[in-house]
Parts: sequence; structure tokens; C-alpha cells
Amino acid sequence: MLIEGRANPLGINTLTPSFSWQLRSDGHNVMQTDYRILVSTDGDFLTQEAIVWDSDWVTTDQSLYNIYNGQDLDGGTTYYARVAVKDNHGNVAESAVQSFHTGLLSEADWGEAQWITNEKLPDSLVNPLPLSSSKLRIDKSYELPVFRKNVNVDKKVTSSIAYISGLGHYELLINGQPVDSAVLQAGWTKYDKEAYYVVYDLADRWQQGKNTIGVLLGNGFYYIPPIKGRYQKHKVAFGLPKLKMKVVNTYDDGSKETIDSDSTWKVHQSPITFSSMYGGEDYDERVLSTSWSKPEYDDTAWDNVLLVDGPPLRAQETEPVRIMERFGSQAVNRIDERTRVYDFGQNASGIVHVEMKGHQGDTVRIYPAELLNDEGRANQKHSGSPYYYQYIFAQDGEISWRPRFTYYGFRYAEVRLLPAGNEEIEIQKITAEHIRNGAQQVGSFQSSDTLFNQIHTLINWGIKSNMVSVFTDCPHREKLGWLEQLHLMGPSVQYNFDVERLFAKSLSDMRQSQTEEGLVPETAPEYVHFDWGGDVFRDSPEWGSSSIILAWYAYKWYGNKAFLTDNYDMMKKYMHYLKGKAKDNVLYHGLGDWYDLGPERPGFSQLTTPGITATAIYYYNLKILSQIAALLEDNEYKSYADSLQNKVYQAFNEKFYDERDAVYGSGSQTALAMPLYVGLVDEANEDKVLANLIKDIADRDTSFTAGDIGHRYLLQALQQAGRDDLIYAMHKDDTRPGYGYQIRKGATALTESWAALPTVSNNHFMLGHLMEWFHTRLGGLGQEEGSIAYKHIRIAPKMLDVVKQRTVTYESPYGPVMFEHDGERFHVDIPANSRCTLVLPESADYRINGEKLDAYEYRLTDAGLEIQLGSGQYNIK
Repeated sequence: MLIEGRANPLGINTLTPSFSWQLRSDGHNVMQTDYRILVSTDGDFLTQEAIVWDSDWVTTDQSLYNIYNGQDLDGGTTYYARVAVKDNHGNVAESAVQSFHTGLLSEADWGEAQWITNEKLPDSLVNPLPLSSSKLRIDKSYELPVFRKNVNVDKKVTSSIAYISGLGHYELLINGQPVDSAVLQAGWTKYDKEAYYVVYDLADRWQQGKNTIGVLLGNGFYYIPPIKGRYQKHKVAFGLPKLKMKVVNTYDDGSKETIDSDSTWKVHQSPITFSSMYGGEDYDERVLSTSWSKPEYDDTAWDNVLLVDGPPLRAQETEPVRIMERFGSQAVNRIDERTRVYDFGQNASGIVHVEMKGHQGDTVRIYPAELLNDEGRANQKHSGSPYYYQYIFAQDGEISWRPRFTYYGFRYAEVRLLPAGNEEIEIQKITAEHIRNGAQQVGSFQSSDTLFNQIHTLINWGIKSNMVSVFTDCPHREKLGWLEQLHLMGPSVQYNFDVERLFAKSLSDMRQSQTEEGLVPETAPEYVHFDWGGDVFRDSPEWGSSSIILAWYAYKWYGNKAFLTDNYDMMKKYMHYLKGKAKDNVLYHGLGDWYDLGPERPGFSQLTTPGITATAIYYYNLKILSQIAALLEDNEYKSYADSLQNKVYQAFNEKFYDERDAVYGSGSQTALAMPLYVGLVDEANEDKVLANLIKDIADRDTSFTAGDIGHRYLLQALQQAGRDDLIYAMHKDDTRPGYGYQIRKGATALTESWAALPTVSNNHFMLGHLMEWFHTRLGGLGQEEGSIAYKHIRIAPKMLDVVKQRTVTYESPYGPVMFEHDGERFHVDIPANSRCTLVLPESADYRINGEKLDAYEYRLTDAGLEIQLGSGQYNIK
């Protein structure tokens, strides 16, 4: 069972949580008929007085997002829940008990806890966002703080719940030991609107007698230090790092003690002497003893903290960022006596962990990089330079060190050894540690086509390297949440990772970043206003429309209606903004088909007539909003959206359609594919427009030209037309710009440009749309029309005669789905409480689990032989 989408969640932001569960059964055609939920203050459910909700038996097959409807719950309290289920075969089953802890939902819930720091940024220097980077002037260098608080424990601790927010990021230690393995806690947000706190269970961390709470802080995106000699993409200053913490201990005698961050805490300069999301991190061991966070350390010389204000707080509900994989060095190149370059074999987001032996005053500096220059050294020219990690030894000895509050995208690490004397520094071990959001992997794809498997891996590394607490464009030079990726790459991402809560956070970032006029900017959280080229890098409909398209997609994938209700006002406000920008119902502004394949260096759209992509997205938004309004029973807005949709349809065709040549605008692949997919082409013209699209592809020897915006719609338009053969041909050739070409050029993660240019990022995921085709067409995995959350699965694999073997797996909200074809046989797994339409080539000879086809409901359609299957495992040959 999941509560608010998580197992045993600590810190939920509602007192009316939702409950979801999966049924597991080896039987066939298993459906839920009834459920009963119990919620109690007692994990053993021993007394009726402890029960705060008994739903009684509810007759329904709904097993997702059933909302609490019991007694009023309290904030900062632990509750327990379990569910019992009946199925259509007369079986009754009961879940294991799950706990959930309600968060601190108001400022009053924080009690006496206060924001503490060592220094306050003058109000005149705090960003009045959005702000052009060129207008922020900070000349002073501010020290990072570390905090200590001693706590005496003389009773047995039975419960200990801690709530902590450290801006921009923190590391929490109890008696010198980190309390978890997460990094870059808490996730970054629109800090002038809200920040996140994290909840911990510390019951087993306390020892009898003296204990010490220690906290290190890093700048993160809360503050970008303006230090000369280090890379700085832009300037951000919400304030200086600060801490707020509350711990509630319950003892075996029933008494409670609350430990708050207040004026009694001590503060000192951190041994992290520089930390920047853009410039790297420096650690000077000479600043502070390594025992500073242990009980025996004497902190009498430390300063008292400063009390300050801070932003409103909300419990972090996304998975934290963690170290997910580690890569050892595969090769080392000794440039000279004190410089060596390590190759880890994989371009990934991460940090460098080094074990080394040095002497007092020795310095080790590490430059991570995606590429090497002609001399074989780290090349950061196009990924943000200079960015490095630096460690200074305080004494002779061996150390194990990694930076805490920054990361980079890299495959190589150039290590420079700078000894203070004549003795050598020894690098004993060096490891690349890949960091990303801890979202669980829920899907896989594998086929007999080696190149397609490699492409899937290539795209997957682009996704993993840009999935942190936001979906970033790249893990080095920007690390910003460019929004077009969410609705264009979201379909690919959701087949591979459980990112429901990360999508919800992305939409929250959009709400927080939306302007009073209704603009959803191109990046969210919005930290900076890029002011070159006017507003072109702030206001592009293909980007801001993620506020509508992603919310709709996510609702259909996960079944959580909150995706719609939470964001409905934002959607309508954004549509009002776009209507105001339109000229005779046509939009002309924005970036268009960014990074398409034209004759010039990639960047601004080269091949597609301005206005086509923006207006097509505008129309698509209205089409989706009409459906959302109907679902939310807002009939007035549905009528408005339908009316405006018709006007945009007419205006688009009047402006861009060439009746004589049956093309839109310039006739580029994007200009033809987008209207076909979103429904802007008159039915009488569809075949002609499609024919011209196919002709353009054929005339280019099956090369594609579409870019960041158009490529997914090109694939979708061809899929609608049943031309998967063209998609195969377009992406199978590795001698021209595309996925296979990137692999030939040595890429190990998806690059920013189709041609894997060394002058741009070599770790992006904005162009990875082919991954969706792998899962939905080769693997055949999708939903029937009208299905929500894969309640009614549709598996319709394509190109069975070309790609002889393929296997896809997917953990749907109802349970695990699998489709496998080995060239002769098919295997299908359908989870309980859902069903499937399986579409196979026509044959009367199929045997399903040894039975003849006549034992199942089936029919012959234009798509193929459609077989209706209930839950269970099926072998078909």
C-alpha cells in the first residue's frame, strides 16, 4: 500500500491523504470488488478507540487514490493504515501495516524553532526575481557555516522525529555520523515562494549521555557565490545559507522533549571554503578539526548564531538525490609528473570521490570534464569553466573525500597534485559517483537490434543525468529546468522511472514561477531572466505549455486527479496570457523548433516558418483544456475553450496552409507533422499533407530534420499513419546526424545536438523521443482510449518481422506488465485488477496457455487480431 504515493512516508503535506495499492495474484481475470481501509494511532490496531477511520466495505474496483474520510488528523503525528480487499473469486486479503507521519503544516507547528545563520545578506542584495544576471552586484565573500547543538539523553528514546531545512543544501550528522546517504538535500525550489524540509526518524541515533547534532550547509541554488576565477552561469541571491530544525524525542516513561534551532546553537566557519553549483567546491581541512561534530569536541570558542527570517516550508515528497552508481577509472593518462587524467568510461552527472595520502599543506585539485582537448586534458570550454574540486591537507595522513554540495556532468577527471613540499601526494583510489534522483526504475526495453539497445542506453543516460530535484537541461553549464523537455520527454521517462512525484514537483515549480500576467517562463524554478534577444529565452509557448500538457499526461499515466485540480488555475491563467499575445488567434513568438537540422549551426529554428510550432501548441493546449474542463465539470470554461479552439484552427489554416502544394509554411517535417498530430489538418487534406511529409523524408534518403520540438511530433504523426517502417529507417542509419551517429562519435550519453558537436553539451535529454517508440511501438505498450493509469492496457507491437525479439517491462500503477516476443512465441503478464487488449498479426492457429483462440474473446480489425485478456500470465504461440 502507498500513502500519498509513498511507502511509509515521513512528512506528508495533507491531513486527507490518499491510499493506493496493488493486488498480486497468480490467477487469471482477477478484479477487486470491495475494499476496507483502517487508519489508527496504534500500529497493532488493538483498540477501537485508536481507530480514526474505518471506511467499512466499499464496493468498487478503484484501488488508486482513495481519499481519507475519517476523524480530523493532527500535524506532526504518526498514524498507521492497512487495507483489506475482496476479489471477484471470493478471496479476501489484507495488506501489511503502513505508517505515515503528517508534516508540519503551519508555522505554528514549528513551535519555537527559528531560522539560524552566521551572517545575513543585506536586503538590497536579495534577488528581486526575475533578475538579469548583469544587474546583481555582490562584492563581498561570505563564509559557509556549520552548526552544533549538544543534547543530553538520560532515558531510553522510543521515538525521535526530526524536521530540518537547510538552505540551500545541508548534511545532518548525529555524533559525527551522517543520518542518511542522500546528497543535495533538500531539493531546490523557487525559494522566494517556499523551501523544503525533510523528516527523519532518529530513534536509533541517540546514545545515553551527551550527544551532538551537527549540520553543514551548502549554497546550492539559494545563493551562487560571485567568486572570480570560477565558472558562474548566472547570479542568484535569495539570501545566505541558513538552518531551521525541530526534533521531538519521546522517552520510555512517556515524557517528551523538543529540541529547536534557536539562539543556544553554536556556529563556526565551515571547512568547505567555497561551494557553488556552477564553480565547484573547496575543502580546507585546516579550518576545522574533523571531530567538530562529535560530543567530545570543545565548542566554547564558537560563535553564537544569528536569528533571521526564512521562506515558508513544505515537506519534501520527492525522492532525494542519491549516489546511484559508481565507476572506477578505466584508464589513466599521465600528462606530467603532477597531472594525470582519469577516464571513467561513462559521461554522467556526479561527483568525484578520492582516497589519497598527503602531507600538511598539500593541495589536490580535480577538474571533471565531458571531453578532452587535443592534449588529452580536461576540456570544459563548452560545459562551464573553470569548475573544479579542491582539497587542502591539514596534516600528514590518508583521507577519503568527496564534495558535498555541487555536481557536474563528466566522463574524465584531470587531477593536479600541488604538494606543499618535496614529498609526493599519492592517489590511492578515484571513483566517479553518479548522482540522480532516487526514483525507482519501473521499466525496461531490450531487443535483438543491437543499435536500438545502444540508443536506449544512450537516451537513458541523458535522462538519469538530468533527473535531480528538477529535470535539468544538462548537468554542468546550466542545470536549469527548461520546461519543453517535460511534455516532450515525459512519455519516455515515465516508462522507465517512477517520477509521479517529481512531475508533481515540476508543476509546482511552474505554479511558483508563473508571473502575475500569467506567463509560465521557459525555466522553472525560474532563477534568472536571460535578457539577450529580448524575451525569447523566457517566453516560448512550446516551453510554458508543459503547465498544461504535462499535467494531462501525468493524470492519464498515474490516475491522480490532483494533477488537474492543483494546476487548473495555472492552466487557465496561462491560456489567458497566450490569448493576449496572439495576433488574430496566431502566435508568432518563441524559439520554435529549437536545434533542428538545417544548414547553419544548430540553435534557433532554421527550417520551420515562425508561428507554426507556437500556434500548434496553443491549439493543442485548448484541445486538452477542453477535456480537463469536462472532467472537472467546468462547462462554462469548456465552451470557452472549444470556441477559441475553433478560431485558432481556422486562423492557423488561413495563415499557414498552402492549398496548391498541400503544405504548411515552409513544408518542413516539423511544419507538417505537428498539425497532423494535434488535429489541425482538415480531414480532406490529411492524406495530401501526410504524403508530402513522407515525400520529404524519402527525398532526404530517410533523413530527418526535426529538432527539439518537432521530432516527437514527427514520430507521432508517422505512428498515427502506421509508418513505423519509416521511423525504423530514419533512425537505423548511423552515418548521418542522429542517435547512432552520436554513438559512432563516442558519445555515452545523449548529446545536445544531433551531430554530437564538441562545441555544445554532450549530456542532454531533450532529443530522446525515440525511447518512447521503443516502448510503445516495438514493445507495443500503451492504453486503450479512455483508460487511466493503465487500467485497460493495449499491447500492439509493430515490426515483428524486422525486429525479431523484444522484451518490455513496466510497473504500472496496478502492477507489473510484461510483453515478450522471441521470434516465435509471445509472453504477456497483466496485473490483477486491470485488463488488456493484445493486438497480434492475424492467425486462427494461436494457442493461449495451451487453449485454442476460441476460448477467448477476440475480433479482427484493421490493426490486427485483437484478443481480450484479463489479468494473469499468458504464453501464446
